[in-house]
Amino acid sequence: MIELDEVRRLLPRRRPMLLVDRVLEVVPGERIVAAKAVTCNEPWYTRLPESTPAERLGYPSALVIESWGQAAGILSRLSGELPEGMMLLAGLSDVRVHRTVLPGVLLEHRARIVRSLGDHLIFEGESVVDGDTIVSIGQMVMAFRPASAVLPPGGDRR
Repeated sequence: MIELDEVRRLLPRRRPMLLVDRVLEVVPGERIVAAKAVTCNEPWYTRLPESTPAERLGYPSALVIESWGQAAGILSRLSGELPEGMMLLAGLSDVRVHRTVLPGVLLEHRARIVRSLGDHLIFEGESVVDGDTIVSIGQMVMAFRPASAVLPPGGDRR
């Protein structure tokens, strides 16, 4: 298991956009299972009135997909096949949102490396809650570039 401190070291994300809490299982070069606890204390809920019914507190699907992508990014870092640098989303296909995520659940992101093409990795997988698939990702392509090719001189990754 990989705890939050190590997750923070592996991902160039900071609060509130660090969306992986821990890694439950990993086989470098193959697959990962990572966890994200969804709570009603997250910043995206602060705009909603206190009287918002619980069933209307759906966690944004885009953040579920971003969180899954961060799990895939951790897998790529732990696999050591690619150069250090910036991870960039190069493409997504066959993404399906099967149901809404509500606060109080533990999302499990399951990502698998399908193929490695130079400085690109292709992943597939799903996010599940209590064994039910919430989001399925048919394919995600992640590209890796040196930070100097992506950031302006003296640029910050945050």
